[in-house]
Parts: sequence; C-alpha cells; structure tokens
Amino acid sequence: MSLTFARAEPSVAGVGDYIELMKPRVMSLVVFTALVGLLVAPGHVHPVIGLTALLCITVGAGAAGALNMWYDADIDARMARTAGRPIPRGRVTPGEAAGFGFTLAVFSVVTLGLLVNILAAALLAFTIFFYVVIYTVWLKRSTPQNIVIGGAAGALPPMIGWAAATGTLAVEPVLLFLIIFFWTPPHFWALSLYRIEDYARVGVPMLPVVAGERETRRQILIYTLILAPLGVAPWLLGYTGPVYGVAASIFGVAMIALALRVRGEHGSHRASKQMFGFSILYLFLLFAVLLIDQMSGGLFGHFAA
Repeated sequence: MSLTFARAEPSVAGVGDYIELMKPRVMSLVVFTALVGLLVAPGHVHPVIGLTALLCITVGAGAAGALNMWYDADIDARMARTAGRPIPRGRVTPGEAAGFGFTLAVFSVVTLGLLVNILAAALLAFTIFFYVVIYTVWLKRSTPQNIVIGGAAGALPPMIGWAAATGTLAVEPVLLFLIIFFWTPPHFWALSLYRIEDYARVGVPMLPVVAGERETRRQILIYTLILAPLGVAPWLLGYTGPVYGVAASIFGVAMIALALRVRGEHGSHRASKQMFGFSILYLFLLFAVLLIDQMSGGLFGHFAA
C-alpha cells in the first residue's frame, strides 16, 4: 500500500498583488472622506486615536475590496476593465483573496472597537457587510438599482470618522453621507455608459444595459440636480462658512453642466468619460474645501463648535 501526499504549491502573489486586491484607488477616496469626517467633528481627537481609527477604516475598506474581487472573479475575468486584476491573472487564488479579505475585515473591526469605540466599529462592520453581501452578492447581479442602493456603503466613511472622533452621530455627518450617496449614481452610470458592452457581456444589469443609454443619461441629470444643492447644503444650513459655500456652488454648476452635456450626447461617450473623471475630482475638492474651511478657524461655523 503506497501513500501519496499532496504538496501545496508556493503562492506566486507578491505584495503588490495583495495591495491591488484592496482597490487602492477606490480606497484612497474612501479614506479621505473618512479623514474629513474625523477632523471636522467637534472636540479634539488624540492623534493616536485618530491615526488608529484611520488605519482601521483603511484596512476595512481594503477588506471590502478584496472580498468584492473574490466574489466577482468570474465576471472580472470576462470584462476588459477588470481582466487584469490579480485573481483573473492567476496571481492570487480565490481562496487566498477570501482569506485575506476576511482577516482584514475582522482585524479592522475588532481593533476599532477595542481601541476607539463601539459605534465606529459597528458602522465599519456594517459598511463591509453592506458592500460585500448586500451590494456585491445580491444587488449587483439582480437589479439596475444596484449602484443606487449599494452606494450607501461608499457613503458611510465620513460617518465612521465622525463616530470615531465623538462616539456619537449628528446631522452634519448625515449630510456628508447624503452628498456621497447622491454622487455615486451619476459617477458610476457615466462609467457604465462607455463600458456598456462589458456589463452586457457578463449579465450585470447596469442601468444602460437594462433601460438604455437615453434613460441612463436622463437619470444622471436628475441625480446631479439633486447632488448640486446637497453639496451646498452644509453652508445653507449654517454649518460652514462662505468659502465652502462659494466653492461648492461652483463645483455643483460644473457637475450640472457636464450632466447636461451627457444628456445631449448622441453616438459618442466623450462627455460621459469627462463626467466620470470630473466626478472624482468634484468629490475630492468638495471634501478638501470642507477640511480647509475647518482648519481656517472661524469660517467653518457649527462643525468646529
């Protein structure tokens, strides 16, 4: 009787592959909005607590990205935009990605709960769960409203930052949540307009695949018309100073102008590509000015009270 033993092959994944699993480009914007939520919250946060919270949010966002890539590996391999990701390229196995993501998720939530506070940890856990289970597993492949509902996950980081700083929630971080929530559909629908063949090929019911490009362009304009005044709302409600109000108004007008160009576009996706790119800049600039207004002292109003 002979015995045979299976020998595990060494992993070919490098550090860069695991960093790529965490979706660093997406993660950077998520972490930045969380940082703004942390810094504009009232009171003083000890630097060690603040850095710990930010590290946990970063790791938690990376965990969500890795678990998303693990579950979506089958469709990622068939889409031009995602075929170069670590799992489709064979650099990381699905099991390695799942284990990596789950480990990061547990570490980030437990550490945030033990070293910062329970509310922030609960919000982080909910964010990871919502992005992975509600959006990735359920909504993404079942409804054209996937981005609308699933966008809640990407909108929660400022609330996590605020909760990490204060242990509570308030109207102000909810406003920041709403800004990102209504920013998400026009941002991703602009992308899906010029990537429509990718989504159709793998059966993901993005809005342009299901309802057509004309309806998608109309919906982009509708959501942008809601987003622009929401971006100015912190100033209108007295939470910020005039510097933020003027900047947010200018950024909002630029978004509406681009949405109108997308709405009137026919047979081309140039405006869609421009809107997708500018929408990232819009959110970054909006939160950057919010932070500058806070740091300027005296211009920010209630956030700094």
